[in-house]
Amino acid sequence: MVCLVSRSGRELQRYDQGRRLVVGCIPYRYKTGSDGSIKDELEVLVISSKKGQGMMFPKGGWETDESVEEAASRESLEEAGVLGKVGCELGQWSFMSKRYGTFYEGYMFPLLVKEQLDLWPEKNERQRIWMDVAEAREVCQHWWMKEALDVLVRRLTTLPRHPQEDVL
Repeated sequence: MVCLVSRSGRELQRYDQGRRLVVGCIPYRYKTGSDGSIKDELEVLVISSKKGQGMMFPKGGWETDESVEEAASRESLEEAGVLGKVGCELGQWSFMSKRYGTFYEGYMFPLLVKEQLDLWPEKNERQRIWMDVAEAREVCQHWWMKEALDVLVRRLTTLPRHPQEDVL
C-alpha cells in the first residue's frame, strides 16, 4: 500500500545555518530488449516542474522525522511515482533558490528503479519522461542536478554492472 498524498508544509523542514536542506534522486534503469534481456543503455527519469517550466529530477525538503535516504525515496515516490533502491550519495551542492532568493543545500542520490506506479501523489501536477543521459542533461534546468548526473554516469561506467543488484 502506498500513500497517495504528498507531504506539505515546512513545520518539519530541516535547516543548517539558515539554509533549507533538500534531497533528490536520479531515478535510473537499464533498457530492456524485446526478448526481456537487459541492455547496457542507461535511462533516467525526469519530471516537469510544478510550474511547467523545464524538467528536473525529483527533489524536495528533508524533514526531521526521516533519514536523508528516506527523504530521497519519498520525493521520488511523491513526484515521479517510482520505487527502488537508493544508492550511495552522489554529492552535496549549495545553490540559490530562484523563487526565494536564499541558499539551499542539496543532496542527490541514485535510485535504481524497481517499480513504476500508475498512480502517485503528484500525477496530476507533473509529467515524467524516461530519456537517455544526453537528453536529460540537455533538458534539466538545474546546474547542480546536471553535475549529479555526471557523477552517476561516471560511477556507473567505472563499476562492474550487475543490473539485478544495487552496486551503488
